[in-house]
Amino acid sequence: MFIAMNRFKIVLTKEQDFENIWKNRETHLDDVPGFIEFHLVKGKSQETYTLYASHSTWNSRGDFEAWTRSEAFRLAHKEGGQHSDIYLDHPEFEGFEVVI
Repeated sequence: MFIAMNRFKIVLTKEQDFENIWKNRETHLDDVPGFIEFHLVKGKSQETYTLYASHSTWNSRGDFEAWTRSEAFRLAHKEGGQHSDIYLDHPEFEGFEVVI
């Protein structure tokens, strides 16, 4: 299995806007080969931001990488740049191979 995460630093007071974007977007993941599940998780707030992470689980790194080159990926991310005012910085990707 492979876990893909993006960490987001969201400007304080913009948390609900960020959550609504994720709640209302079409992910285009339902029929993607190798996709298992997705979660958006909320972490601690700091002085200038609240930390969030998108967490998706895949059968393999290859399945995840194939999705990043797919039409489904392009469709899911087509409006990504429209909300730059809520992000403190660019998302930070982390990928993990499941060991146990």
